[in-house]
Amino acid sequence: MTDMQVKVEGMTCAACVARVEDALGDLPHVAAPSVNLAGETARFSLDDPARLAETAQALAKAGYPVVTDEVELVVDGMDDASAVASVEAALGELPGVLEASANPASDIARVKFAAGTLRPSEIAAAISATGYEAHLKSGGSLDLEARKAAEVTKLGHFTVIAALLTLPVFVVEMGGHLFPAVHHWVNATIGMQTSRIAQFVLTLAVLAGPGRRFYAKGLPQLARLTPDMNSLVAVGTLAAFGYSTLATFAPGIFPEGTANVYFESAAVIVTLILFGRWMEARAKGRTGDAIRALMNLAPKTARVERNGETLDVPTDDIHPGDIVLTRPGEAIAVDGEVLSGASYVDESMITGEPVPVERGPGDPVTGGTVNGEAALRITATRVGADTTLSQIIRMVEQAQGAKLPIQSLVDQITRVFVPVVMSIAALTIAAWLIFGPDPALSFALVAGVAVLIIACPCAMGLATPTSIMVGTGRGAELGVLFRQGDALQKLEGARVVAFDKTGTLTKGQPELTDVVCVDGVDRDTVLRLAASAESQSEHPIASAILRGFDGTPPAPDTTRALPGFGLKAEIEGKAVLIGADRLMTREKIDTSALTSEAARLAKMGKTPLFVAVDGALAALLAVEDPIKETTPDAIKALHAMGLKTAMITGDAQATAEAIAARVGIDSVQAEVLPRGKVKAIEALKTQYGTTAFVGDGINDAPALAAADIGLAIGTGTDVAIGAADVVLVSGELSGVATALHLSRQTMRNIRQNLFWAFGYNVVLIPVAAGALYPVIGLMLSPMLAAFAMAMSSVFVLANALRLRFVKVPA
Repeated sequence: MTDMQVKVEGMTCAACVARVEDALGDLPHVAAPSVNLAGETARFSLDDPARLAETAQALAKAGYPVVTDEVELVVDGMDDASAVASVEAALGELPGVLEASANPASDIARVKFAAGTLRPSEIAAAISATGYEAHLKSGGSLDLEARKAAEVTKLGHFTVIAALLTLPVFVVEMGGHLFPAVHHWVNATIGMQTSRIAQFVLTLAVLAGPGRRFYAKGLPQLARLTPDMNSLVAVGTLAAFGYSTLATFAPGIFPEGTANVYFESAAVIVTLILFGRWMEARAKGRTGDAIRALMNLAPKTARVERNGETLDVPTDDIHPGDIVLTRPGEAIAVDGEVLSGASYVDESMITGEPVPVERGPGDPVTGGTVNGEAALRITATRVGADTTLSQIIRMVEQAQGAKLPIQSLVDQITRVFVPVVMSIAALTIAAWLIFGPDPALSFALVAGVAVLIIACPCAMGLATPTSIMVGTGRGAELGVLFRQGDALQKLEGARVVAFDKTGTLTKGQPELTDVVCVDGVDRDTVLRLAASAESQSEHPIASAILRGFDGTPPAPDTTRALPGFGLKAEIEGKAVLIGADRLMTREKIDTSALTSEAARLAKMGKTPLFVAVDGALAALLAVEDPIKETTPDAIKALHAMGLKTAMITGDAQATAEAIAARVGIDSVQAEVLPRGKVKAIEALKTQYGTTAFVGDGINDAPALAAADIGLAIGTGTDVAIGAADVVLVSGELSGVATALHLSRQTMRNIRQNLFWAFGYNVVLIPVAAGALYPVIGLMLSPMLAAFAMAMSSVFVLANALRLRFVKVPA
């Protein structure tokens, strides 16, 4: 299956989300559809990338077309039908391509693709890989952000135009109701019929001009029997406009006293909802600020050395191995390795750490970070979609498009919300016609239109995704990446946080601190054999022993790692064992001569390792891994948040307990073999409930996957990061508290939004239907209903935007 994410046009409310998901779900080649209203995106899996065009057609038929872009490329050497077939086949295999055609007469290939799924350079590279060199001729310049900005501006213009057209209608009609003098003045000057005709013309201009979008989208959806919010607005305003038009031009068909006009209601409703849409679009634009900030970190062009020249080339055209020149103060274009030069690099925008890092020859640098006071020559290692920055953006986008478990109830309700509201409106009209006082028809019309207009599926649809977008974006700014969107909800429920020790609580750079030999054994000889045995290992402890030996050790004849125990080696005819006391016990080697010394060192937080040569105990080595400076404060922060902490390690019990005491960890599970970490996680789940695990190594991957929430240290291995739900980019444990705090704040924000969205509809729909009229004689004006509906979505968005200011917990 191929995962896809496309931009979808025309979604305005939660009902639209349900329609798009239904349209995708009905396709046999599509799996796991998930639609995000705030991001206006649809994510799904395809069994064949070539069937994206078929999927796009289904969405267009449902009324929600995919946003597309087009490019033209010049293809060298495309002389015959077989060349055309090769090029078109290569293009057809690209995920995101909707249509592709090649013309050998003009050497032009035209490609239509889902906007945002491909870069023109990737399309050109796919053609070039067939043996026919391709170069971009035109197109591929669709700027989705500029498109959004243009839509906001367009909505603003429509709102102003609608307001100017509506104002005379509102003043004349409502002024006449509120101030009898205005009514008499209009009647004495232009006359009531002329006034009504003028109102008809101005209202028609509002509905047919700025308000046309509601009818162009709402009426076709109604015809498909899949009504959405636009359908509610269209039916409500057309009912008011149609009634008023008949009352103006054929008043005789109405019972006496009911031939009233409601042009001002129709015009004001359209104007206020346009105003709400405008405000909503502006607020939605700000929900993606974090992603835009990340995208803008990398420069669009860079200076590259090619063929003895220094050229300014687009960043997309940089290839691995290119030499990139970065001047002082410039952003680094791609991931690479410093070839020459030394400088301090500001990595805060990636890691969240404010202190610049020194970088010199051989050191890695990350695209998007900012070079300091000296120039750097950098060899590009990872470019395009492979850079760290691109991967971070991809992770954040995936998390922002996720659906939380809390969303499932919302989805069930919104699928039937609009039809239910239309049914309530119909019942309301019938009830007023049957039981209402005179003029019953006027009361019925006002109440029915108010019900249609006040119902707001938009707020329900935006409640969760906007908070997720802003929350995960803020997390990226703070160095916390939610790889899975549902980790936001899971992490909030964590009751205990378990840690791996090496590289997580500690720096992962142990040093050899003690060598205690058995009587008669030479210290240098033992170190020489130990260093030789460890020379083939990449374990941090092996590196510590090698650094502790002054010289070059001999190469071992054979070595064999014993996971969870140590290792065995043959060196110059001697059998050497190095490992924990359990290895010596397994091999039946007496360690009593150094047991008390091992216990003493373990109580100091050091890791004791026994060395045996030819079946006899030779020495005791002690290795100490310094604790990260931020670890104690990070543990305190978790305790302050009401969480328990635990440590899972393969170290001896005494060593583990000593380290736990120094950093303040509550419980310890020591001497755990790699395969036993999953069982340790299961035990914590049984004891405490929802469990989070923090690790960094390959051996932590099973535990990260087994925990309810896995948090990987960003400086750890790719395997660990791949198994985690959350990545702490900076590598500091303070990110754990930040992730938990952000999770709690985001879920609280979501619940506030959902309470408002549901409470608003539950309370105000009955009010709009006239439930208060028998009690206090109050009828809700459709104009007030329109204002309330417009502001409900704005409230949800404004509340979600507060998450942009979440601070790192003290």
